[in-house]
Amino acid sequence: MQKFPVFNQIGIVPRWTIFIFDLAIAAIAFVFAYGLFQSFNIQAYAQSRFAVELIYCLGITSFSFLIFKLYSGIVRYTSAVDSIRILSTLLFNVIILFAIKLVMIACNVPTLIPVNVIIVYSLFAFTGLTTYRTLIKIFFQYNKTKSSDKKNVVVYGAGDLGIAVKRTFDHDLKSNKYIVAYLDDDETKIDKYIDGIKIFSSKDLGGLIDRLAIDELIFASHRISTEKKNQVIDICLEQKINVLTLPPVSEIINGTVSPTQITKVKIEDLLERAPIKLNNGTLLEQLRGKRILVTGAAGSIGSEIAKQLGYFEPQLIILCDQAESPLHNLHLDLQERFKGQAYQAFIADVKNEGRMRTLFETFKPQYVYHAAAYKHVPMMENHPIEGIRTNVFGTFTLANLAIEFDVSKFVFVSTDKAVNPTNVMGATKRIAEMYVQSLNNNLAVSRPNAKTRFITTRFGNVLGSNGSVIPRFREQIEKGGPLTVTHPEITRYFMTIPEACQLVIEAGSMGNGGEIFVFDMGKSVKIVDLAEKMIKLSGFIPYQDIDIKFTGLRPGEKLYEELLNDLENTLPTHHQKIMIAKVRENNFSLVSEQLNRLFEAAITDNNVEAVRQMKAIVPEFKSQNSIYEQLDGNISPTTTG
Repeated sequence: MQKFPVFNQIGIVPRWTIFIFDLAIAAIAFVFAYGLFQSFNIQAYAQSRFAVELIYCLGITSFSFLIFKLYSGIVRYTSAVDSIRILSTLLFNVIILFAIKLVMIACNVPTLIPVNVIIVYSLFAFTGLTTYRTLIKIFFQYNKTKSSDKKNVVVYGAGDLGIAVKRTFDHDLKSNKYIVAYLDDDETKIDKYIDGIKIFSSKDLGGLIDRLAIDELIFASHRISTEKKNQVIDICLEQKINVLTLPPVSEIINGTVSPTQITKVKIEDLLERAPIKLNNGTLLEQLRGKRILVTGAAGSIGSEIAKQLGYFEPQLIILCDQAESPLHNLHLDLQERFKGQAYQAFIADVKNEGRMRTLFETFKPQYVYHAAAYKHVPMMENHPIEGIRTNVFGTFTLANLAIEFDVSKFVFVSTDKAVNPTNVMGATKRIAEMYVQSLNNNLAVSRPNAKTRFITTRFGNVLGSNGSVIPRFREQIEKGGPLTVTHPEITRYFMTIPEACQLVIEAGSMGNGGEIFVFDMGKSVKIVDLAEKMIKLSGFIPYQDIDIKFTGLRPGEKLYEELLNDLENTLPTHHQKIMIAKVRENNFSLVSEQLNRLFEAAITDNNVEAVRQMKAIVPEFKSQNSIYEQLDGNISPTTTG
C-alpha cells in the first residue's frame, strides 16, 4: 500500500502556478527582510511605504523571473542547475534594483527600498526559492520510496554515468526504481556521497544485499573487467537480483540516459574479453586504395569483415553473396555508415565458376576475404554433396581465380571443426585448408614470381552468429522453454563477431603465405552452464520456471572442439591472440588428384561415395553419431605428404 497514493497521480503543474508560487516566496522573503530592517516593529507594516515598496519590489522581481524563465523548471526534478538559475535571476534582480536606486539618487528623487533591505531580501529569496523546490523534490522521492512495488537499486560505478542513471530515475514519473547505494572500485570515492547516496566498495556487495534489500544492480561503468563483472553477476544471480547494464558510451547522447537504454545484461556481455589492439598503421598501408572482395558478405562473419574494412579506406569493397535481401540490407547499411566508401553488391554463388570469373574480370580484386561457406554441422551431415560443392569446390574455384588475376592476398576463413573432424562440415573445411596451403607452397616453388599469397584463419564459435546457440536459447526463453542442449558435458569456445573479424583482418595483413593462423579463443564454456546463466539473467529459475532438456548429440557433433590437430603445435606472432599452427605439409599434386576424385564423386550425387573420398583425403576424419561411421573401418588412408 502506498503512503500518499494521491500524490503519485499529480502531473506536471502549469508554469503560471510555479510563477505564482515563486512570487509568493519572494513576497514572504521581502516581508521578513523588511521586518528585520525595522527591528520587527509591527507598526512598520501598517505604513503605506511598506505596501509601495512591496509592490515595487515584486514588480521588478516578476520581470527578472520572466527574463530568466524561472518558472520553466519542473520543481520535483530540482537540481544544482536550478539553484544556479535562481542565483543568476536574483543577482540580475539586485542589479536592476541598485541601478534604479542610483538613477533616482542622481535625479534627486526619493528612493525606494533601503540597500540593507535589498541585500537581505535577496538572501531570503534565494533561500526560500531553493528550499521549497528541494522540499517538494524530497517529498516526491520519499513518497516514491513508500510504493509497495518499488525496487531498491544499487549502481555499480560512481561516475558521470552513475549520476546520469540516478537522474534518469528521479525524472521518470513511471519509474519504481530507487537508488539506495553506489558501488565503486576507486578507493578515493569510498564512503563519500552523491546526491545523498553513499558510495560503497564493490567488495561490500554481498553484505549490502540483505542490509539494503537490494532488488537490482545496474552497471554504470564500461571500465569494469569482464572477470570482475562475472563475479558480481554470479553474486547477484545467486541472490536472485536482477542485473541491468547501459549501452556503449557512443549511444549515450550528451550524457543523458534514457530509461529504455537500461537493459538486462546479455550473456554476450559476460563472454566478451579485453578489446583487441590492431596494428592499424600497417593495415591502413596495405588496404588503402585497394579493391577488396568479401565472399559470404551477407553472413555474420562476412558482413562484419566488410564493416571493419571500411575503416581502412579501400578503393572498392565488393560484397558477394547469393542471399539477395541480406546483401541488399548490408549494402544500404554500409553506404550509410561509410558515406565516402565505394561498395558494390554482387549476387553470385561461389561454386558457380562462370559467375565468379565474371566478378574477377569486372572488378579485378587485389585482396580476397573468403568467408562464404555452409557451416551448420547437422545440415551438412544430411547434405554432404552441397558441403563439398560450396566449401571445397567454391574455395578451389576462388583460389585458382585469385592466382589467375594476380590477387595479392587470399584470406580463407576456416573453423576449429576442421581439426580432427568428426563431421562432414569440418572435413570440407579441412580439405579446403589443405588445398589452399598446398597451392601456396607449390606456387613458391613452381612460380616464384607469382604474387598471390594464401593465408588461412581458424577459430571457433562466434557469439550471436546466425543460427548459433545463444540466439536459439534466447528464442526458447521468450517462448517459456524448455532450452534444448544436446549433452550435459558439451563445451564450446566462443568469440565475439567483431573480435573474430578483427583477428581475421590482422592475420591477413601479417601473413606471408601458407600459414594457418589460430586464435586465442580463451576458455571453453559448458553449454549447459551457458543455458542456466541465460535463464537466470532473464529473471527465471533454471529447471523450475524454465526447464533444460538434453536431446542427445546431433549427427557429426562432438563434445569438445579443438583448435589444433594432435600432431600440430603453434608458433607465436607479434599479436598475443594470434598463433601460427605448425601443420603437416601436403603435396599439391596429390591433393589436386584427390580433389578431382572428390568432385567426380560429388557429381554423382552419391553421398556415401563422396564421404568415403573425403575420409581418404583426411585420414583423421572419424564420424561421430553419424550414418557415415560405417565407413571408418573400410578406408585405406592415402598419404598426404
